Amino acid sequence: MTTDAPPQSGRLPHLGVLRFTGPDSLSFLQGQVSNDTRRLAESQSLLAAYSSPQGRVLALMHLLPHSSGVIAILPRELVVPTLAGLRKFVLRAKVKIEDAGELLNVAGLHGMHRLQSAGITAPQSSTGYIEKEDIGVAAVNRDPGRFWVIGAAEKLAEHGLAGDILQADQIEHDWRLADIRAGLPQIYLSTSEAFVAQMLNLDLLDGISFSKGCYTGQEIIARTQHLGRIKRRLYRLLLPLGEWRIGQALQLSDGRAGRLIEAIRSGSGFEALAVLSVDASTTAADGNAGAPITAAGLPLPYEL
Repeated sequence: MTTDAPPQSGRLPHLGVLRFTGPDSLSFLQGQVSNDTRRLAESQSLLAAYSSPQGRVLALMHLLPHSSGVIAILPRELVVPTLAGLRKFVLRAKVKIEDAGELLNVAGLHGMHRLQSAGITAPQSSTGYIEKEDIGVAAVNRDPGRFWVIGAAEKLAEHGLAGDILQADQIEHDWRLADIRAGLPQIYLSTSEAFVAQMLNLDLLDGISFSKGCYTGQEIIARTQHLGRIKRRLYRLLLPLGEWRIGQALQLSDGRAGRLIEAIRSGSGFEALAVLSVDASTTAADGNAGAPITAAGLPLPYEL
């Protein structure tokens, strides 16, 4: 994969969709995720963590106020375990949770010009969501000019976003690389339940509400924020060529240790996001970290 050409827009089949319907959808989600779901009623999109009672992030969701119910975008490989986990908390709540991946597809567009050329109306704000003619559009959190587009396969096809199987890998590559450059984390099966929300910089990305009240994992997340310095953070790196895998333990030559959460080929190396100790440590995060790695730090578009 190369990054010389402009990033390609199109369907993102590596992402799936959960849908929440019923009168208690917002209140149910309010008790399960880290952000304030009341903002969805104001046509805003939200980045939120779904965490274990121990405060460990099980999945990251981009929540959108779709006309058919609240929808959550997350990696397809996490749809089934997340669905099973959330259903355990439904109890008497009037909410239905389902895998809507067969009905609703996710596409990603880079640039307002690409949105306009597809004949799609843009949301009015950087966290806005708009729905028109069965196509939903949301601005990507903290990354102006990039948009989620949600709709049935035939509706995406009408706007030239159905995707070409020969281009699918490049479209996914370009989207994930853009996430890395925006400092936006993602959680996959191999990193599920590995980190507290602040280790993923969610407190810096408007992914946590500290005023909304109780939700699963809230006690640990709040304690991390208020009772001590955060010892691990998300950093952007340039790694040399190699066989990198998500969840891999890292020991950097500068003494910091942690785990890789995303890595995408770019030019002669890999651009990556990793959760690392803030300070140098003599102990690796994992006994399998191997030899120290020389990695160049890359800037994040926000302050740590």
